[in-house]
Amino acid sequence: MTSADSSTVDKRFLANAMASFIQIGAVLLLLVWCYTIVAPFVSIVVWGVIISIAIYPLFKALESKLGGRSKLSATLLVLTGVAIIVVPSWILADSTIGGLRHVAAELEDGSVVVPPPADSVADWPLIGTEVYEVWSGAATNLEATLNQFEQQLSAAGRAAIGMAGSTAIGVLQFIVSMIIAGVLLMSAAGGYRASRNLAASLVGTDRGESLTNLSILTVRSVFKGVLGVAVIQAFMAAVGLVIIGVPAAGLWAGAVLVLAIVQLPPILVLGPVAVWFYSVAEPVPATIFLVYSIIVSFSDAILKPMLLGRGVDTPMLVILIGAIGGAITEGIVGLFIGPVVLALGYELLTAWMAPDQSQTAEQAAED
Repeated sequence: MTSADSSTVDKRFLANAMASFIQIGAVLLLLVWCYTIVAPFVSIVVWGVIISIAIYPLFKALESKLGGRSKLSATLLVLTGVAIIVVPSWILADSTIGGLRHVAAELEDGSVVVPPPADSVADWPLIGTEVYEVWSGAATNLEATLNQFEQQLSAAGRAAIGMAGSTAIGVLQFIVSMIIAGVLLMSAAGGYRASRNLAASLVGTDRGESLTNLSILTVRSVFKGVLGVAVIQAFMAAVGLVIIGVPAAGLWAGAVLVLAIVQLPPILVLGPVAVWFYSVAEPVPATIFLVYSIIVSFSDAILKPMLLGRGVDTPMLVILIGAIGGAITEGIVGLFIGPVVLALGYELLTAWMAPDQSQTAEQAAED
């Protein structure tokens, strides 16, 4: 090859390389641009996908009952899901607002009576002395105590208002996600084939189908065994709180929901409420509420074996990190998405490193 031929080849190579670079850059730019456009909707769509996967067996059962009418089945499930979201939210919000209005009215007319603390409060470890002093001050001169902690109370009020706003946005996101889930349910077969083909193109046909089934099993298991149990515990707690007339019962129930999702016992919230109830109620109803709180707190020991799927045993740390990280990055919806997505990643990574273990998921995912 002469020097002229070599120079021609080099120029052609550089031209092809530059053309490829421009093409790849254009594709990357388009992908980044597309992601920027859809980024605000990613969490809502992901949550819709998770819901559709989790309730697909229920959808198929309802579809068979209705003679194969998939649109009607999906519509009924969407309406039911929206009602499950909106009705409790409305009831708890109304209870919370009513309780806050009642407290505000009593503060305004000076009719609030804070019972003095029991002597045993001072014996509480670490915080007993401080709690006893503040409680005693509030019992003798509530106005002075409120003035003393005015800055802290103002900060807590602003935080509560912000939390209420984010919760309202979260409820709206849940409703939109439920609608998306209904649309996805009507095209579930095509979605499954697309997911299986994508996985097969990455890891091969056999392992692609196995990992797809494992993904379905993981989503359903975490949805029912973690999120489902948390919702049940929060609902049980809300019922008890409303019955005994706790002010702002919705906020306490929301705190129980958060604790249950991050795998912490609800007694951390219900325990202080029970202590407060002992100070304002007779011993018998207060004891009944305490026992009820203990039952709610440890009900997950019974519910989880019933709801968790076969073949999935995600560590609690993965669920905890997923819930906290999801809440930090995506807000209220992220609190639910985080555990599912991180558990899915953990299970897929485990199955990738141990291929034989993923095979057990196929039959379970088809149930």
